[in-house]
Order: sequence, then structure tokens, then C-alpha cells
Amino acid sequence: MLFKYHAPLIRDLIKNDAEIHLIAPALRSDKVYAPLLSSMGAQLHDIALERNGMNPLTDIGLLIGMVRLLRKIRPNAILSYTAKPVIYGTIAAFFAGVENRVALIVGLGYGFTGEATGKRALVRRITATLYRIALTAAGRVCFQNRDDAEIFKSLEIVGDRNNVTVVNGCGIDLDVFRQLPFPAGPITFLFIGRLLGDKGVRELVSAAQHLRGKHEGVRVVLLGGLDTNPDAVSEEELQAWLARGDVEWLGYREDVAEVLASSHVFVLPSYREGLPQSTLEALASGRPVVTTSAPGCRETVIDGVNGFMVPVGDAEALAGAMQRFIEDPALIAQMGKASRSFVEEKFDVRLVNHILTAALLGGGKAGSAD
Repeated sequence: MLFKYHAPLIRDLIKNDAEIHLIAPALRSDKVYAPLLSSMGAQLHDIALERNGMNPLTDIGLLIGMVRLLRKIRPNAILSYTAKPVIYGTIAAFFAGVENRVALIVGLGYGFTGEATGKRALVRRITATLYRIALTAAGRVCFQNRDDAEIFKSLEIVGDRNNVTVVNGCGIDLDVFRQLPFPAGPITFLFIGRLLGDKGVRELVSAAQHLRGKHEGVRVVLLGGLDTNPDAVSEEELQAWLARGDVEWLGYREDVAEVLASSHVFVLPSYREGLPQSTLEALASGRPVVTTSAPGCRETVIDGVNGFMVPVGDAEALAGAMQRFIEDPALIAQMGKASRSFVEEKFDVRLVNHILTAALLGGGKAGSAD
């Protein structure tokens, strides 16, 4: 994720004579991205981190390891993103004496999605408490949508002390993701993401079943791996979908641009996002988008212009929006062109990186995205 989402930011910081240290689990042993990051001039460090683990002793070990590493590196500024790195990285940076501490909230995750009952309610309480403790030590907190910022404010996790900023996701490198021609053949709907219930995968499968009964040849393709998240689709569930022919599954692949080139419409019926990078990649590739009116998703579509928005959890409405492209294929090229224009105007990675670079190198003085 460091290279895929943040390579332009790393390059910009290095151009500004910053010495860059990157910290992530098993980073140095990564055979694909470690050489690329090193060749850019970044120094790589490993840290023991379990993304979905909830063992407090393991997390205390993570915190101690982070403090030791930061005291060794002695950085002037730190940018942490995703839940555990934000929580433990920000606390560690405080104890290690890092002066400029910036947190990037890239989505609220399992605990803040769906109804707060049972295990999800417990996770929400624990996560909110940990965020509240950690972000007390953050000089600037960047969110990827205004809804997430408002939730953190209402829960008193962040306040005036944090210099809250909203950025338009991670941005997208428009030189890497270019507008692509549409393929020949049947209309293909593409989903990219981890196979989680909160991503709306089950609603998408229900919509695919509905369309398959009415329109022969239409394809619904899933790109993404199974996950250890409590809300993940099981192997058995996935195999049942495939056996019935409801969807096609490509597993996890790195060649996202190639897969987008073989699709016509991008679909992400998620319950909540920070601001989904997969959707930005689809917009930049000139694909119309069907997504939900959920926070983080609604920012990526102008309804009726570059795609359609449907209510969260509504498989029937999702099928209806997808069917509009089947019944009127001219919408695909028309809305695809609008997607490219929209991403150029709002989500160019240079606009986002200008804010983050200013926050890191300027002691936290940065603007906010519109």
C-alpha cells in the first residue's frame, strides 16, 4: 500500500530534501515493493503489527517497538495512517519526542460501520477510546471525508487542538491511470476490494443474480482477496457463488489497470469508506461508477452525471442502477468521460500531496480540500 497509494507523496517529500523512513510489517522482505521504495531513496523498517488482532499484550509490544525505533531514527515529523499505526504510531511518536505528529484517517473500519451491536459495539468502544487517547497527541488530523471528521468531533475524539483537515483521499496519479478504451464483448461490471460484507459484496451478488435472470451474457467480476476481518466473506460462501455462476472471481491481483481495461462499469456498494482508492482508479480510467450514498462513497459520484448512487444495503436498487447501463449502453461512454473530467478536477494526487507535504514540512500548516 505504501508504494501503490503514496509513491507520489514520497517523491514530493524527497524532492523537498526530506529524509524518508517507511515503517510497515514485513516491509524489507517484500520482493516487489521494497526494491522500488528503496530505489526512490526511502529507508525501510519492519515492525510487528497484526492488522486485525485484538491481543493487548501484542499491541503493547507494538507500541514499545515503535518507541524504540522512532528514538533510533529521530524524525522531525511522522505521518501515520490506518487504525493501528495511527493509534500506536502517534502515541509512540509522543513518547519518542517527535515534534510534528500528523495522523491520516483513511476510513473508520469495522467498529464504525453498520449497527453498533454485539462484537461490533465492543470494537467501536475500544477503538474510540484508543483513538481519543492517541489523537490527544496529534498536532494535525487529516480525514478523507467530512462525515468521518464530524463523527470524531461528536465523540470528542478530536477537537480544536488537532487542526482537523479534510483531504480528497490519497489522490490519484493521472499519469499512471489514464483514460482507457472500453473492451468489446458483454457488459462487464467490476468490483475491486476485500471481500467483506461491509463492502456490499453480498448485495452485489444478489444484484448479479437478478441481472443474470434477465440478461444473458452480462458479467459481474470480483477482484480482491478473502480476509480475516470479522465481517469477511467465507471461502464456502464464495465457492457457492461461483458454483451458481452468480459472479466471477479473479482473486487478488496487482495489475488493476489491466483489469479495469477489461471492464465497462465500476461498482462499489460499500457501507462506508474513507475515500476508496479503487473508485478513484476507476474514475481516472474513464469508468462510470455505481456506488452507495454512504460517507466516502458519495464524494466520488455526481448522481446521473458520472454514475449512479443507491441506498446502502439495497440490492434491488443496486440491480436497477446496473440495469440502466444494460438497457442504455450509450451511458457507459458518456458517463465514463464525465468520470475522467471529475477526477482531474477534484482528485489529482498533486492537490492532496500539497496539503500533506505542507503539514509535514511546514510544521502542520496546511489547507483543506474543498
